[in-house]
Amino acid sequence: MSIFRTGTSRRAAVALVTASALLGAAAPPAQAARTAHTTDSGELAGFLRDAMTELRFEEVLDLAPPGSPQARALANVTEKDARTPTDYARLFANAADPAPIVQQPQLDVTVLELDQRGRPVSSGTVLMSPQYPQGIVVPVDRNFRTTQVRWRQWDDAGWYANQGRGTIDVVPGRENAPIDFMLPYPASVLKLIVNFGVLRLVDKGEIKLEDTYDYQPTAISSLCGGPSSNTVGAYMDASITSSSNAASCALVKLLHDRGAVDELNKTFQDLGLETIQLKNTNPANGGRWSNPVTMSSLDTAKLLALVNGVRGIAWTAPGGRPVTGEVLSPASRQLFSRLLGEQGFNDMLSTTNRCGDAYPAPGIPQRVASRWVAADGSVTVAGNNFGRDVRPCNAQAQVTFAHKTGWVGNSGADAGIVKSLPGKDGRHYVVVAFTNLGTQYVDANRPATQPGVFPVTYTEKLARLGLAIDQYQAASHGHRAKG
Repeated sequence: MSIFRTGTSRRAAVALVTASALLGAAAPPAQAARTAHTTDSGELAGFLRDAMTELRFEEVLDLAPPGSPQARALANVTEKDARTPTDYARLFANAADPAPIVQQPQLDVTVLELDQRGRPVSSGTVLMSPQYPQGIVVPVDRNFRTTQVRWRQWDDAGWYANQGRGTIDVVPGRENAPIDFMLPYPASVLKLIVNFGVLRLVDKGEIKLEDTYDYQPTAISSLCGGPSSNTVGAYMDASITSSSNAASCALVKLLHDRGAVDELNKTFQDLGLETIQLKNTNPANGGRWSNPVTMSSLDTAKLLALVNGVRGIAWTAPGGRPVTGEVLSPASRQLFSRLLGEQGFNDMLSTTNRCGDAYPAPGIPQRVASRWVAADGSVTVAGNNFGRDVRPCNAQAQVTFAHKTGWVGNSGADAGIVKSLPGKDGRHYVVVAFTNLGTQYVDANRPATQPGVFPVTYTEKLARLGLAIDQYQAASHGHRAKG
């Protein structure tokens, strides 16, 4: 039974648990356990909304405000993920003083709690936008599905011109839904759905991980690069762990070559993941990643729950079909989870790659995979050096975070599975955040980038949110463990 019986006491508990994270101090989980307890989706969603509101995302600064040369350079780019950190640094180098963001940023955040069998037991989804500046909780049914949101496709120019309202529906038949929300572009988190599609082909016996795939694009793009040849498994490893765009383009083209893209999109519909769609990519090279690729945080969290593994029925799809972890084979789930656990860019909801820096703030206290840690403790991923010794943070880590990050100028995304390390408070949850807060938006206190160090890509408010969520989950477990 919860020690908090009223809404007032629950809100007080939330304030106590989140204060340390929002102020940048990590409270011990045992202390947090005395201050909060997650009992249902309503309480979890209420916590999430309060935490997001406290962080005041509307205070970020814009390096490419409307009408600026930088804004014109970023407008309506077809290959949204093609720019490198160096490209963005050059673009913003001549920017005038950053201006306050013109309206409430777009955020779509879900926390999905899992039981010991991997089954979803409670959730919270909160949307923020110019229409919902204080955040709005998304109601879900017993299958963790909502029909109360009119999901819209992201529109770069429309976010400014139309106060965050989209014009293209993602899910048909939602014209009368009470909540209207434009989904942020998922950036490299779309690689989750690409690799899921490839593993479905592996499970069907159509391809093998050991097969060599000769990537021969008939049109060269800045995103994808030129021809290459590698095994399917090696392309998957590069796609997830170091976020290789070239490897991911090869996998998208492989799906097209096999005629599997339409079937993949139908699979997501059949699973009840209605907002997840890999649309408008280019069969000639696997590129053209743009706004028609859609993912909501709620559906992405449910997809990751399936990747994590569910014993028994996870939920029932709209057509009445029971959905289980068997959508992927045990071997494919194990591989997918391992690759996500070895993902190298731990710098959004978690910031362990920047261990000990005064900025950005600490996020989810995860352990960095050993494959990226050099003898001196520094982390380098795909040639990008983070410049800090992560060994102290690894020694103090509370959890593993099997996740995928993504960013472009107007997209910051992170999605993954959190599990406690042995002897730590028993967290087991999925967290997903999609935002329009990519490299275009910065904090007023962000220091200059050090030469030779990978630049900070996101506002540190997202790391503070990650830490607040993890402290809340540790608190919840701690209270349950005491009965």
